[in-house]
Amino acid sequence: MTHHKCKHCGNTYHWSHAFAKFGYDDGDGKIETPHIAQILKRAGYTVHFSRWSPHNTLIYSIQKEGIEFMPLNSLQYRIGYDDPKKYLPENIQGILNSKIPPPVIFH
Repeated sequence: MTHHKCKHCGNTYHWSHAFAKFGYDDGDGKIETPHIAQILKRAGYTVHFSRWSPHNTLIYSIQKEGIEFMPLNSLQYRIGYDDPKKYLPENIQGILNSKIPPPVIFH
């Protein structure tokens, strides 16, 4: 699993935090959801996210060419609770994995 290291606090995070109600330390950490959304927007997706007060800011919609890729009305997956690696298409995961580099332990 690839992670990204926060340049401010040194903590590592995975892009899946942007899809989790309790991600980024339940919204108390450095929230990188806008950064994750921007990666997808640059790849041509329309992305919507908002704060799940008092919890994390999370992505709830990813669309491209009229197709929704988030499980909005799914009985199988719940946005904010289930691992996005289970429901996001591989191409979206590939974009995120390629843009969020692994952490650097030693400089």
